[in-house]
Amino acid sequence: MELTLFGFATEQLEKKGNKFTAAEIFQQPKLWEETINIIENRKTEIQAFLQDKLIDKKARVIFTGAGTSAYVGDTAAPYVSRLIPNRVESIATTDLVSSPLDYLNPDVPTVLVSFARSGNSPESVGAFDLAQQLVKEIWHIVITCNPDGELAKKAEACENGLVLYMPEASNDQGFAMTSSFSCMYITALLIFDLDNLDASKAKLRPVIEQAKGILNEQYPSVQELVRLGKGRVVYLGSSVLKGLAKETALKNLELTSGIIPTLSESVLGFRHGPKSIVNDDTLVFVFLSNDPYTRKYERDLLKELKGDEGRHVVVAVTYGKDEALTGESDRVLTVAEDGDFDLPDSFIALDYLLYGQLYAMFSSMKLGIHPDNPRPDGTVNRVVKGVTLYPFEHRSKSR
Repeated sequence: MELTLFGFATEQLEKKGNKFTAAEIFQQPKLWEETINIIENRKTEIQAFLQDKLIDKKARVIFTGAGTSAYVGDTAAPYVSRLIPNRVESIATTDLVSSPLDYLNPDVPTVLVSFARSGNSPESVGAFDLAQQLVKEIWHIVITCNPDGELAKKAEACENGLVLYMPEASNDQGFAMTSSFSCMYITALLIFDLDNLDASKAKLRPVIEQAKGILNEQYPSVQELVRLGKGRVVYLGSSVLKGLAKETALKNLELTSGIIPTLSESVLGFRHGPKSIVNDDTLVFVFLSNDPYTRKYERDLLKELKGDEGRHVVVAVTYGKDEALTGESDRVLTVAEDGDFDLPDSFIALDYLLYGQLYAMFSSMKLGIHPDNPRPDGTVNRVVKGVTLYPFEHRSKSR
């Protein structure tokens, strides 16, 4: 019997240039379990590394990465900021490298958490080196999918570094980061709450099972949205889900090779200008929070968008059945009919992520683009090229 994935035979996917991306999206529930085991096996070591650093409440934690790796931090930071008393920030390496003194304070103890699929992006290496150079008390946690990457080698070689390797299969071979994003994201959620690891595992258990349902049974609902043929796509979310909106917007932009413009924004921020993007050719995803207070604002925007004139389509993405949403949006994607509305947004984001990845992949295929290599002309690359790193000389002159 021939194997199929998302309704396509393996041979069909290969012909469509989708050998890797489809498999890497599908493998995620399995890899999430592997990631949990990795953290569990290194729990004592991670606790020992972090404990002394975070006792000082003046110490800051910076999540960093480039592109999708930066969005790991954007999505995780609001949740982690509730777990520890330290200042938690997400700052892209692409900002740190070009203007280091705007973001790195030499006198503030800092834990720099670097997310990297390959660990070979110039900015990833540059941010590591600048932190070493400029911050008097600096510690590095490198979360990477590639043990042979330059970033991993640097962190392994220094006394103030800890490297956490993700499952081998998470080192995506496709152009866009999929399982690499989700595995690194889970790691960020877990390592700053290791005293409650069992509770976190209990929260992840239904998320993983429901992910399997999305990938095996719900993907036709996403294909139906793609068949609407909308030429613009907007992704909206609040707090944690705003970071997720950035990532899903990037996935669609990448895999459609920029043919379908995308926009991400916070739910409340959307009215302040960005809503101008909506026309008859627009599809709007609204990732709904499980927080009842936050959800009030999101439902207000759903109703507003649904009531606006035009042929735009509004899609509510929700965890747990909410019958009222059928009248407040054009389409509803429900992770689980009996989903737990008490589950934090940081965890349900993993299931929401799958809808975004699937929509991007199916959109790419509909356009005849190869998801594994959407830019064969080489103008955009899997690992960024063309960045020159310059030596940084400290100057006190203000801007």
